[in-house]
Amino acid sequence: MPNHLTLAVAGGRKTQGLVDHCKALPTDRHVLLVTFTQTNQQELIQRLSSQVGDRHSMEVMGWYTFLLRHFAKPFLPFKFPGERVGGFSFEGRPGQFAKGRHRFMDSSNHLYACELGRLASELMAATPALLRRLECLYDEILIDEVQDLSGYDWEIVHGLLHSRIDIRMVGDLRQAVLSTNPRGQKNKQYGYAGALEWFLEREADGLLSISYATTTYRCRAEIAAFSDTIFDKSWGFPETISENYVESEHDGVFLVHSKHVNQYVESYQPQCLRNTASSGKDFTLDFMNFKVSKGATFERVLIVPTAPIRTFIQKQECLEATPAAAFYVATTRARQSLAIIIDNPGKSKLPVWVP
Repeated sequence: MPNHLTLAVAGGRKTQGLVDHCKALPTDRHVLLVTFTQTNQQELIQRLSSQVGDRHSMEVMGWYTFLLRHFAKPFLPFKFPGERVGGFSFEGRPGQFAKGRHRFMDSSNHLYACELGRLASELMAATPALLRRLECLYDEILIDEVQDLSGYDWEIVHGLLHSRIDIRMVGDLRQAVLSTNPRGQKNKQYGYAGALEWFLEREADGLLSISYATTTYRCRAEIAAFSDTIFDKSWGFPETISENYVESEHDGVFLVHSKHVNQYVESYQPQCLRNTASSGKDFTLDFMNFKVSKGATFERVLIVPTAPIRTFIQKQECLEATPAAAFYVATTRARQSLAIIIDNPGKSKLPVWVP
């Protein structure tokens, strides 16, 4: 089956897997690599350049650029005759009662980012020429960080799965903290970690095969095991296997009392993470937000927990999907040690660090 999805754990070398796949392809195979964030685009470009070489048959672009270049710009007249794309508006939104072209663009024909997926989906339905053109341009389309897609993006991917193009996707649904359209209502049930159900439905219909890459090359075994407890077992995620056997003077997962935080930071210089800018105001530390840390790796991490995270640790009560994903991202940034600030461990069996 040409269409394939790999669900890999944090630190599972997802992006590197795509690069290795490209390296093994014939030089005349035309491939498009698509990802959501600019950081990931630059990472893909750098790795392809250094490991695969300069191949004109391979392109890297962002999801919005993909929809603009291959959907909106060539095919907008199929829906709005005589109209042309005038630009792109990332922050703009249509009026509450906007209809027709005003639903998708402003007075200068700048397309709204939040409506681009819907427009692309409707253009795909409006003419079979859109998919036929893509089939002439590309033999394969590879989608990195597929968990970041949302709303009408799923309609687009569904259409691609029915095309003659080989579709290969990689992602980690437990890291689904970003979204191409976070306010969208279309396919809301498949948003963030809920995308697992969408993929399973397509696998049941024979549109793609799903494989799991369960090895992390980043996190120590203690951190990997803790990260596996964040999502309830009903999600069915397989157990993470660690290939990090490095030993240091401080390895594992710990709880730290707030009165010992400064000494802990002085001893181990961890990267301090918090959920939002409103968290951690009791500490004068150099914080990074959970979502911003996505894709990064640090030797050591110290986390300021939210109220739900404290409840998860103290009472072993499962987190909801979205906060669980954010916490999973934060915990799996660490290679050697992970520490969580909490004064009352409750039912937790995690070791408490003391100076």
